[in-house]
Order: sequence, then C-alpha cells, then structure tokens
Amino acid sequence: PAAAPHPPEAQGEEVRPAFPADYDDEAKDIIRAVKPYSMTSPERLNAFILATRYVARHDIPGDIVECGVWRGGSMQACARTLLSLGETERDLYLFDTYEGMTPPTAEDLRRDGRPAQELLDAQGKDRPIWAVASLEDVKAGFEDVPYPKERVHYVQGRVEDTVPAQAPEQISILRLDTDWYASTKHELEHLYDRLVPGGVLLIDDYGYWQGSRQAVDEFLEKTGERLLLLRMDEGRIAVKP
Repeated sequence: PAAAPHPPEAQGEEVRPAFPADYDDEAKDIIRAVKPYSMTSPERLNAFILATRYVARHDIPGDIVECGVWRGGSMQACARTLLSLGETERDLYLFDTYEGMTPPTAEDLRRDGRPAQELLDAQGKDRPIWAVASLEDVKAGFEDVPYPKERVHYVQGRVEDTVPAQAPEQISILRLDTDWYASTKHELEHLYDRLVPGGVLLIDDYGYWQGSRQAVDEFLEKTGERLLLLRMDEGRIAVKP
C-alpha cells in the first residue's frame, strides 16, 4: 500500500487554523495574529471582531470593556479591527488580576459537574486553567498593535474591587471572561446599566462554566431584561435592546 502522506507540520509547512468559509480575509489575519495571546476560539474572536465593526459602523457610543483578559489577545483583535476602520477614539479597558484566577466558589462547576476548585488543584499554576499572565506580558503583546497607548487602560485587581469605580460611564461592548459566578454577577450588576442601547454583550464561558451561566440567568430573571443570547460555540452574544 502507498505510504500515508506526511501531515503538513512534518514537511515544515505552516499549519494554519481552519476557518469557516464565511470568514473574511481581514478577520482571518487578525485571528492568526492574536492567537498566541488568546485561549479564545476563532469563533468567539470573530464574534468580537464583528461586534467591533458593528458599533463602529452604527456610531454606537461608548468605550470597550473586557473583564478577564489572560494575555490580551481578544482586546488585541478588537484594537486591530478599530485600526483597520481608522477609528481610534474609543478607550479600551482591560480588567484582570494579572495574577491568574481568583478562588472559585461552590457555584463554579464545569459543565460536566466537576468543581472548579478540584480542577485547579489538579494542575500547576502554569497550566491554562489558571490563566496566569502578568501585566508586563499583556503590555508586551500590545507593543505590536499601534493603537494609541493613552487609550488602553490596564486595570489590575479583582473586579469586585475595581468595578465600577474604574470603569467608563458609557460602554459599547462588554466582554465578560472571568469564568466564575461571583465575578460575573458583580460585572453584570455594575456594568450592564452602562452598556448603551445597541451595545454588545459577549459572555465567553456561558456554556462551559456553570457559575457563569447561573450568574447570567439570575441577572436576566431578576431584571427582566429581554436578551436573545445567541450561541458562539461555548459563549453567548447579545445586543442590548
């Protein structure tokens, strides 16, 4: 029988992520550029790119806020998208401990029911689940992104301590990626009102961490807010009415 062909990596060729057919070339280029700095799937990165184009195209006012940034790849994608549109007037806020995950609570179970604390305890702090990235590392990743430095704000600490005091008054895109119940609940309670009508809400781990989902579902139940949460693989995206 004929020998099986060598996979591309065995031949020294660059292995590129496979993209759905409807992704445009610019989005693909941005996703490739930021992938070393992101654990986010191409689908969720593309959703952030589309959300950024949407708020720019429709002149939806407000700054862009991300809670839980790891190495900053998602916000790099946003900044690169704004640059491609010639729009550099929005401030970008990156909220994170810059020291890894905060302690989970009893609500924080993976979708299969395993407690987050058990999963964290089983792995060293250098593993992706801990999401450890220093402030210096995140800033270094932005060196190649020529977005105005004075418009990029790195807010260090637990969101329970920094939000809402250090958050902007008007938000056009709110991206939540702190995984846990308590932090997600706090973010929604303090920042959702600042998300302008027509603004975009992205929840990265709605379908992966049960605590994230519980915080969102409880918030919507309590407030009566009518959001259509559309699936972006494990995440959800919605436009505020």
